[in-house]
Amino acid sequence: MAEPEDAENRRQHRQRVLKGASILSGITNSEVKCTIRNMHKDGAELKISIYSQVPPEFLLYVPVDGIAYRSVVRWRKDDRIGVQFTGTEPKPSWHYG
Repeated sequence: MAEPEDAENRRQHRQRVLKGASILSGITNSEVKCTIRNMHKDGAELKISIYSQVPPEFLLYVPVDGIAYRSVVRWRKDDRIGVQFTGTEPKPSWHYG
């Protein structure tokens, strides 16, 4: 997995945010809580527990936005994950939050 890009090499300006979110995996209907640290229209940096199991593709549900972003992991380092958004979906019906 690639390392995070240096700020000078980023294609998009990333807005610093602090939003609660959930990583949702429909295969097992599992949920991993996370925090969005920065975000732009094409992706985000997430902070997770270092012990969390995160699949390569998942839905990132952001309650404050009311949106579930289809996400693909682009890099991982310790308790951080960089994801690229590939689309949006309504909140899954099985998610109770």
